[in-house]
Amino acid sequence: MTKPGPATGTEPTPRVLIADDQDLVRTGLRMILTARGITVAGEAADGAEALAEARRLRPDVVLMDIRMPNVDGLQATRQILRHLPDCRVIMLTTFDLDCYVYDALAAGASGFLLKDVTPAHLAAAVRLVGTGDALLAPSITRRLVEKFTSGDRGPHTTSLAIHRDLTALTPRELEVLTFMGHGLSNAELADTLTLSEATVKTHVARIFAKLTLRDRAQAVVLAYETGLVTPQPAPPDRDQPDATSQHSRQTRP
Repeated sequence: MTKPGPATGTEPTPRVLIADDQDLVRTGLRMILTARGITVAGEAADGAEALAEARRLRPDVVLMDIRMPNVDGLQATRQILRHLPDCRVIMLTTFDLDCYVYDALAAGASGFLLKDVTPAHLAAAVRLVGTGDALLAPSITRRLVEKFTSGDRGPHTTSLAIHRDLTALTPRELEVLTFMGHGLSNAELADTLTLSEATVKTHVARIFAKLTLRDRAQAVVLAYETGLVTPQPAPPDRDQPDATSQHSRQTRP
């Protein structure tokens, strides 16, 4: 698995597994990625096959359709991340506020893409997640989490919060997590708290380590599920769920 690090333009290309029950969709995704120099290691037509292929091929990134027969994408995501904790999963959906996407984020998925995403943004998203970043811009994650922590959660949603103890955090780390839950980037955190970005990155990394969080998407989910942050009326979006713009804007922990 490619490890997070400074953007140098020479990061190894991630190996991708495509999981979708439609042959045409898999073919299209493979063509888009290979045309942009990204290796497609394999394909799967349902969640059970996705798990088997992931364990066999050990890809860096899985493009996972949510709604598939036999074993759906959500169950497959949980199982893949249980067996391959360094793997990154991007959920594919036709709905931008699908309750399954929320549950997938809580389970450890690194973000989601709508199936009508442009080829350029698909490739950029795979490369971004392959370096260890979360795909979702903080404000988009916040909007998604607010929807499903405000009583509008589906029957399949699970809790991330019950597995985390915030007492492990220092007062400063708790403050940083709170602002992360409100959607602030590292640069915005540094400005708000009058800290250097390097110090903010250290705090974020320690929060992730103490709470065993994979990325900022899970940090936002946790902030809401523990009640550290409560749903508020959504302000105008600062960000779009766009991997290209996200890569230039969001700093890594």
